Amino acid sequence: MITGLLAGWLGALIIQVFCLLFLFARTAFRPVLDAVVTPTSAQGVTIVVCANNEHDNLLELLPLLTAQIYPLFEVLVIDDRSTDLSDILLEELVSLLPNLRYIRVDVEVAHVTPKKYALTIALKKATYPTVLLTDADCRPATDRWLAGMVAPLQNEATEIVLGISPYARKPGFLNFLIRSETLFTAVQYVSLALAGRAYMGVGRNLLYRRELFFRHKGFYSHMRIWGGDDDLFVNEAATSRNVAVSLHPDTFTTSAPKETWQAWKRQKRRHLNVGKRYKSVDKLTLGIITGTHVLCWLLGAGVAGYVAWLALTGQTEALLQPLLLAATCLFLLRFGLYWAIVGRISHKLGKMVRRYAIPATDLTLAIYYCLSTLRVALTWRRKQTDW
Repeated sequence: MITGLLAGWLGALIIQVFCLLFLFARTAFRPVLDAVVTPTSAQGVTIVVCANNEHDNLLELLPLLTAQIYPLFEVLVIDDRSTDLSDILLEELVSLLPNLRYIRVDVEVAHVTPKKYALTIALKKATYPTVLLTDADCRPATDRWLAGMVAPLQNEATEIVLGISPYARKPGFLNFLIRSETLFTAVQYVSLALAGRAYMGVGRNLLYRRELFFRHKGFYSHMRIWGGDDDLFVNEAATSRNVAVSLHPDTFTTSAPKETWQAWKRQKRRHLNVGKRYKSVDKLTLGIITGTHVLCWLLGAGVAGYVAWLALTGQTEALLQPLLLAATCLFLLRFGLYWAIVGRISHKLGKMVRRYAIPATDLTLAIYYCLSTLRVALTWRRKQTDW
């Protein structure tokens, strides 16, 4: 039994070290330009914001969007059935801010979720051939955000640009968990995109060509699914050649995190429902990365218990068995690599988590993923029993 435990632990550690050295290191050591440079052949861009009862956020956000330094762009707000006087605010701002216009949506269509309907309207009504998406509760890092996100389109093969959107730092464990998970999600989707295996993006900071959207029939395959207007679309439309990533800090957007456990749980349930619809190869890849992450700590705890038992019973010679020594050394190597590589990525992506806290992030996420998997399994079993 102990041999199987050690072999399983060793296997999980080998996969994790491979991911760190040959996948995540792509993001950690990816060169970033010193400054954002406006493309020489600037193309028109429509910045799209879909807003439902976001009066106060729009008041803060829209001046920042219209102040972007770029030669040809517009800001298009879709006012999605707001009841907080957002339409009156938008009427006033249109006359005050350059390049701003808005469209009011008053209906909810039965066969498509409201956000996807609003985005579809935006894509149809956009003036320019490229759209840059963000949310009302996001804030661009600088007035070079737009120029930096557009820059990768200088490569004509590029149709999608994935941006980074860290959550704001606030006190409390919930905020730490949100930032930790957001960091590791970014580590995965950026690294896989750099490896030619893009599988998702975040709608808080995402750019793509309108022609790509209509070529893939928009959200047709998942229009009734809540969420997925960003990651499911990218999962369908991304290829090994048409995706770029913007890692310059001037192109980040900061987002407002959930502040209550209930709100966060609702968000995670929606994300889980969306994740089930990823391509099989993407689900397998993410399952291996996440599963081996959990096993490194879970099986490691089992091995630690075994070692403690050996020490208590005086079987100190058994502590020198080669498989145990090899696995222990590999665990320490993986621990150090995770701290160094993910810490470097965190620093590069807006210091989502401080470097000194990366080990806590490592263990916290392992526990979180383990509990999440257990909860999903129990829910599935309960449904099977009820049926």
